[in-house]
Amino acid sequence: MSVAEPIVANDQDTGQSDLAHRLARTWSQPGGFWGWFCNTHHTNIGIRFMVTAFIFFLLGGVLAAMIRLQLIRPENSRMGPDLYNQVFTMHGSTMIFLFAVPMMFQGFGVYVVPLMCGARNIAFPRLNAFSYYLYVGGALVLWGGLLTNTGPDVGWFAYVPLSGPQYSPGHRADIWSQMITFTEVSALGVAICLATTILRHRAPGMTLNRMPILLWEKLVISLAVIFAMPAVMVASGLLLLDRLVGTHFFNPAEGGDVLLYQHLFWFFGHPEVYIIFLPGASIISTLVECFSRRRIFGYTPIVVSVVATGFIGFTAASLMIVIPTGTQFFCWVVTLWTGRLQLRLPMLWSFGFFFVFLIGGLSGVMLASVPVDLQVHDTYFVVAHFHYVLIGGALFPMFAGIYFWFPKMAGRMLSARLGVWHFWLFFLGFNLTFFTMHFLGLRGMPRRVYTYSPDMHWQWLNVLASLGVVFMTAGLLVFLANVFRSLRNGEIAGNNPWADAGLEWSVSSPPPAYNFLHVPTVSGRDPLWEDPPDQPIVVGLRDDIRETLVTHSLDAEPQHKDEDPGPSLWPFLTALMVSATFVGSIFTPWAVPIGAVPVTVTLIGWLWPRGPSPAPRPSGESWAQ
Repeated sequence: MSVAEPIVANDQDTGQSDLAHRLARTWSQPGGFWGWFCNTHHTNIGIRFMVTAFIFFLLGGVLAAMIRLQLIRPENSRMGPDLYNQVFTMHGSTMIFLFAVPMMFQGFGVYVVPLMCGARNIAFPRLNAFSYYLYVGGALVLWGGLLTNTGPDVGWFAYVPLSGPQYSPGHRADIWSQMITFTEVSALGVAICLATTILRHRAPGMTLNRMPILLWEKLVISLAVIFAMPAVMVASGLLLLDRLVGTHFFNPAEGGDVLLYQHLFWFFGHPEVYIIFLPGASIISTLVECFSRRRIFGYTPIVVSVVATGFIGFTAASLMIVIPTGTQFFCWVVTLWTGRLQLRLPMLWSFGFFFVFLIGGLSGVMLASVPVDLQVHDTYFVVAHFHYVLIGGALFPMFAGIYFWFPKMAGRMLSARLGVWHFWLFFLGFNLTFFTMHFLGLRGMPRRVYTYSPDMHWQWLNVLASLGVVFMTAGLLVFLANVFRSLRNGEIAGNNPWADAGLEWSVSSPPPAYNFLHVPTVSGRDPLWEDPPDQPIVVGLRDDIRETLVTHSLDAEPQHKDEDPGPSLWPFLTALMVSATFVGSIFTPWAVPIGAVPVTVTLIGWLWPRGPSPAPRPSGESWAQ
């Protein structure tokens, strides 16, 4: 029996069914058109993050295909330098800011973390919903610029003075700058929600040394986001002030400093790599334990490695960071070696991750060596390394996680046969594209060029790299066909098709609106494998209001009860007003004081005190365990 099921005698089944109906009514989300904008439950918002981020991944892939088509032969005139710069900038910005972090950190985190904690909803659900709408607003602003020929053209990093007012007139760099503000405020909001959920809404008994590794990694990433994201927001904000107001933060002629921008940007940029990698690593740790059928080897070393990665990611210690990363790899290998491996589809993607990320890590160590870096700096060798790390650290775990948690989200299994076709097409295409780029870099092809001379003899390598995109596209088409087919006709999944140990598998698939009939308690690190059948459950939470349990940060002892604010339209309206203010500030600084008025009004509506909760019905449960 799962820990979330009520421990009752058979003659009490009717009472438990009535409790489920009352909870479903209390925790239900509004329907209809406006109800979609009022929804604040973490499962719905998490799926929205993932679907939206995947759409922008596909759009970023279209831009990548345009780049490869341009470079497939020398002196190609399909795109001029201006359009190519827009496409190049949009590809990088989309993949980094609109796909990688929103998918790996926000999407998976928002959906899975409350379920793994044994909570009925995420902490600060309205802030979580606001973060999603703000993310969508930033994405629409960025892509609206491209569609109106005002797309950013200064690279996804927007270095000054190239992005400054002297060399980039118009509003292209302004659009990029404000997109950063949109997406980073969104990431900060989700980081606060996830960190609070992990620290204060864990099931009783889930002490820090019993937390799943995925929760440890989400906590470390949340703290990294809270420290790293403000730096790039300051950089983009100062850039916008230089361009719009006439300040001179980055103008050396007036006492500014060009390197200040790079220091601020890379205080964010280097941790960003691990903000993308650690969510993938957390998925791999979860899958390795599940499909090895044993507790993960080296739980404590992995946790220490995760924390160390969060700290080292803020430094220039590129060589040193291989130690905690290598520690996780060795623990995964030992777990697989000493367990009873079940080679299911999610594990196939995990092995693909091992292969490509290992190559990316080794090339990263090479680039950290000064003599090598002097030779291959700003060549396609760096492009190859960058994509091996980010694709290996994000895309392969992403697909592994989708195949693993899709049954929980949709209640149906994805086709294993189509999944195998998807894997091999994508795996072969990826390596054909990006491994080839190592040789292009060693042959001296510089990055960020829109064409090249025929006498450089780079064409046949570019043809191979472009051919790999065809294989990856075919794999993605197979995946999309698999998803749409399985949503309607896939095999019914059941509660726990993988026989995993996490609390998220103790509830129905998809989860009910209230997640858990009773808040569970745990007595081990792997609840569904270790907890006894008579494991206690938490009762006493009211069923007529959205009441949640708050526990101690360290030992997860119950402290008090809190009330979930429930669905609301105000987060959407606030995000709309904030978005209008951000967009207006691209054109005039007066948009900020003017926009502050409607933003304040919507915030007042959002935070307006509610009336007292109704008195509990006589049928309500008493507080006990």
